[in-house]
Amino acid sequence: MENYLDLAIGADSYAHQQRRGSRDAYQRTAEMPAPSGLGPDEIEFLTDRDSFYLASVGQNGWPYVQHRGGEAGFVHVIDATHLAWADRSGNRQYISAGNVDHDNRVAIIAMDYPNRRRLKLYGRARYEPSPTAEQQTALGLDGRIEGAVIVEVVAFDWNCPKYITPRYTADQVRASIEPLQKRIRDLEQQLAANAGQLALDQSTVDHSASPRRSSDPGTSSVS
Repeated sequence: MENYLDLAIGADSYAHQQRRGSRDAYQRTAEMPAPSGLGPDEIEFLTDRDSFYLASVGQNGWPYVQHRGGEAGFVHVIDATHLAWADRSGNRQYISAGNVDHDNRVAIIAMDYPNRRRLKLYGRARYEPSPTAEQQTALGLDGRIEGAVIVEVVAFDWNCPKYITPRYTADQVRASIEPLQKRIRDLEQQLAANAGQLALDQSTVDHSASPRRSSDPGTSSVS
C-alpha cells in the first residue's frame, strides 16, 4: 500500500503549498510510512456505510463522480486491501463500468455525516459483469445483481471534519427521537390516569357536600 499524499499531491500542488506556507507540515505527513492495509477502524467504518461517492476517469479525460448506496453493510471488505459491492440495476448507463475498463484507477469518499468523519481511498477497480454464485459467495454478495465491483485499495486517508455539515437519515432521526416519543407517551398515560382519579375524587366530594333530607316519620314542624 502507498502513502495517500504521494498519490494525491503533484508538483503543481507542491508549488501552491510552498507559496501558502503549508508545505512543511504536509512534507512531514508524506514522510510517514504507508499503512500495510485497512485497519479495524477503516473496516468498521466502511462496513457501516450506506453510501459513498465513486470517482473514475473517462476516455476523454473528464472525471465522473457517482453516488453509490444501499443498506448499511452493502460494502464488503474482503481483506485488508480489497473491498467489493454489488452492482444493482439502475439507469443502465454503465459509465463507471466503462471508465474502469479504460483506466482502472478510482477514488472513493465515504462519509459519516452525523459524526463528521470522512475516509478517502484510492484504488484499482474491476467490473465483473456476471459473477458466478461461487464468486458472489466469495465476495460476500447475495441476491440478484447485475454485476460486482472489486477494488484493490492502494492508499487511504482520514480527512478533517472541517465544513462537514451533520446530516441524519430517516432511520437515525427515528432512533434519536424514539426515547422522547416514549417519554411523551408515558406522560400522556400518566396525565390521563391522574385526570381520571381527579374526576373520581371530585365526584366523591360533591356527593358528600350535597344536603340530606330527614327520613324520620316522627319529626314534624310546629307553627
